[in-house]
Amino acid sequence: MTSLTTCPDAEKASERAATEIARRLLSAREQRGSAHLALSGGSTPARAYELLREAIEDWRDVHVWFADERCVEPDDDESNYKLARETLLEGAAGLDPAHVHRMQGELGPERGAESYELQLREHAPLDEQQLAALDVIVLGIGPDGHVASLFPGAPTLDVQAPALCLGVHDSPKPPPERITLTMPVLHAAQRCVLLATGAGKADAVDAMLSEPSRHVPASLLRRGRLSVIVDDAASPEPPK
Repeated sequence: MTSLTTCPDAEKASERAATEIARRLLSAREQRGSAHLALSGGSTPARAYELLREAIEDWRDVHVWFADERCVEPDDDESNYKLARETLLEGAAGLDPAHVHRMQGELGPERGAESYELQLREHAPLDEQQLAALDVIVLGIGPDGHVASLFPGAPTLDVQAPALCLGVHDSPKPPPERITLTMPVLHAAQRCVLLATGAGKADAVDAMLSEPSRHVPASLLRRGRLSVIVDDAASPEPPK
C-alpha cells in the first residue's frame, strides 16, 4: 500500500522528504556498511536536497546515483547533475567524489546508458534478478504522470529485467534525448520517495494513486515500496 503524506506547504513537504530519505539511508548504512541513493532533477526536489545535505552529518559510504539525466553537458542549466551538485553534493560532509556516479549525458542516449549500466553493475547492490537494488530513489512527477524519463505510453515502459538503464530519443519534454533508469530498477529499489508540490501536480498525483496505467507511468511504481509526499496544493481531492 502506498504511503501518502500531506504537508501544509512546499517547505514542510521538503522537510518531510529529507527526513525520510536520511532515515532510510542511515538505516541501510548501519545494516550493510553502505547506502545507495538516486536523485531526480527538476525544481521540486531542490529544497529537499539542501535539507538532506544537512540532515546527514557524515556522507561517507553513501553512493549517489541518478534516476535520469538530460543529454547535455554537466554544467548546462538543464543538467540534473548540476542541480544536485549545487544543492547537495558540494556541501555534503565526507562524501567521497568516487561515490558520485554521474550519468554522462554528453555521451548521448545510447553510449551514456551503456556506460551507466556498467557503473551500476560494478558498484550497486544487485538482487536475484541482477537488478540494481538501490536503497532510496527520489522521484518527481510530471503533470503528465511521468517519472524519471519514463513517459506515458512509451516503449521504454515495457522493458524487462535485467535491463538497468535506457537511452531516450523522443522525450515529449525538451531536450528530447535523455538517459533513464528502467521501471524494473524503480521496482527493485527498497523505497521510492516521490515528492510533489503545487496545484499543477494535483491531477497527476490523483491519477498516480488510481489504477495502474501505461498512460500514467507513476501509477506503475511498486506501491508497497512507495512514499508519496505532497503539499496541500498537490494533494488529490478526497473521494466524494
